[in-house]
Amino acid sequence: MIEVTDIRKSFDKLQVIKGVSLSIADGEMLTIVGPSGAGKTTLLQIIGTLERADSGSVKFDGEEITVMKDSKLARFRNRNMGFVFQFHQLLPEFTLEENVALPALIGGTRRSDAFTRARQLLGDLGLGARLDHRPSQLSGGERQRAAVARALINDPKVILADEPTGSLDSYNRAELYKLFFELRAATGKTFIIVTHDDTLALNSDRVIHMKDGLIV
Repeated sequence: MIEVTDIRKSFDKLQVIKGVSLSIADGEMLTIVGPSGAGKTTLLQIIGTLERADSGSVKFDGEEITVMKDSKLARFRNRNMGFVFQFHQLLPEFTLEENVALPALIGGTRRSDAFTRARQLLGDLGLGARLDHRPSQLSGGERQRAAVARALINDPKVILADEPTGSLDSYNRAELYKLFFELRAATGKTFIIVTHDDTLALNSDRVIHMKDGLIV
């Protein structure tokens, strides 16, 4: 589904990714592990089109996405990719329902349809009674589940998660693992997860180890 070929990326004089190639299958749950500074998050951001590589290629279902102009890339990302970050990144001034519906509204979905879909997802994830709450009124686990709902709103092909359990306690970490595996089983979506958590890594389909900007 995703083919990464000889990706390189530097920030100023620091080379963060030093020629990474990687194939990711449709429906695979892949975790990327390694020490801080290994280049994991930068690689995830390049795959997710949030960052541009200096050189190399990323193909998505055979389509070269690294050469797309910004406007086309933004539309492609909105349709095909959902993101879950270490810190939920929910907008504090909006309700949970509004936060989850936002990517659909940006993508051009009719308002009534976007909010219907948001309510359905939040209900499925156990947050149906929290629709009108602001993020500050929720627990850490609830905020991350809301972030997962937001990632799913446009029915993307791939979910990219950057240390999604890093800010959670052990109970909520276990609950989020369970949710990811249930979602993958139910939807067949591809998951690419950067994590320091051995439990999540060991239960995934495949683990990629990175060090000093390379897959080792």
